[in-house]
Amino acid sequence: MSNAAPQKFEFQAEIKQLLDIVIHSLYTEKEIFIRELVSNAVDAVQKVKRLSSMGQYNGELGDLMVDVAFDADKKTITISDNGLGMTAEEIKKYINQIAFSGAEEFVEKFKDAKDANELIGKFGLGFYSAFMVADQVEIQTLSYQEGAEPARWICDGSTEFEIGPGTRTQRGTDIILHVNTDSEEFLEKHKLEGILEKYCRFLPV
Repeated sequence: MSNAAPQKFEFQAEIKQLLDIVIHSLYTEKEIFIRELVSNAVDAVQKVKRLSSMGQYNGELGDLMVDVAFDADKKTITISDNGLGMTAEEIKKYINQIAFSGAEEFVEKFKDAKDANELIGKFGLGFYSAFMVADQVEIQTLSYQEGAEPARWICDGSTEFEIGPGTRTQRGTDIILHVNTDSEEFLEKHKLEGILEKYCRFLPV
């Protein structure tokens, strides 16, 4: 495992604008964050399954799954998968380039949207919904690629994020939400189960 010190990065200007919209304006229902993060995790699992079927990944797939856990004492919610995983470079690309060339188009459509909750998935912004309920979001991930090293990404919703060595030892990704004071209702088993039943019961994983 690499012992390199974590590096700090600044979001692109478009991302700063989008992050502000997502955190403060976009969602009328905070619970949507579960749908978005679980959907991303399911996608990662489906992708590694596809690579395996195409002969591009020869490792053991194991029992493919997405796990949602919470710790009321630590005030965390963790969405874990054993899918594709990411390298540090892929995290940086995924997180920072979600600004994409369509950022301005998104902002324009957001202004006129009748149902803003539906816009998020179409523009690939679902990950950022985590910041509606979390003071800090952490990614721990290990890519399926041979020789890949675990990586960690962390951000407090400001304009900066940090990437460094991670601790995950198995292929896949953990998204760890450090839940804010206004969102502690989501640190309840019954509440989380209800949301998962509502949004995720028909997902393929």
